Amino acid sequence: MNKVILADSQAIFRAGTAKILAMEDDFRIIAQCAEAERLLPALDAFRCATVLFASTLKLELPDFVERVRAAGSRCIVIAENGESPLPYLSAGVQGFLHRGVSGPALIDCVRRVAAGERNVRAAGIGAVQPPDEDLVGARVRDRLTPKEMKIVALIVQGCKNKEIAMRLGTTEQVIKNYLRSIYDKTGVSDRLELALFTIHHRILAEAAAAVGELMMQGT
Repeated sequence: MNKVILADSQAIFRAGTAKILAMEDDFRIIAQCAEAERLLPALDAFRCATVLFASTLKLELPDFVERVRAAGSRCIVIAENGESPLPYLSAGVQGFLHRGVSGPALIDCVRRVAAGERNVRAAGIGAVQPPDEDLVGARVRDRLTPKEMKIVALIVQGCKNKEIAMRLGTTEQVIKNYLRSIYDKTGVSDRLELALFTIHHRILAEAAAAVGELMMQGT
């Protein structure tokens, strides 16, 4: 059984990763952390595990890797798209994933690192679908209305229906109605699946990110 510790400040990504790994019989999630301060004690409490940590936690890599080794564990960084694997591999991190990695690539990387291998799944090395081949993402993006795209952007950010309704100046019931339409167009059944679908289809993810940025700017 491969024991896994997940550490990511972005709740929707952490939940999505946990859901993907939980579908495999040989993985067991033994701890989840949203902050670096909670991850470090977890290393001591749960030894001989595979640690997936987000680069956004801003850990002191040499010290962190040493603590991972002292606990008999191995670690994989979940990096932001565009980040280079070199600083992490040089520091002794055994696995590297970009945040947009596919579910099968994530599972394969964790298995390989848990088995003692080093594994890199960076953009351009078969881990992430190239934007010009993301036909599904492009098709869904074109089917969504501007209001639906705003809702998708807020879902990916982890917003609940009440917060989305407040941001868009409407009611929760209206948001629920929009979500039913979005689910039909994307072929998903709930908000977590919608977030994962968006993340794993680059063109749709980029469109949602652009809309989210515009909303933050108030335009």
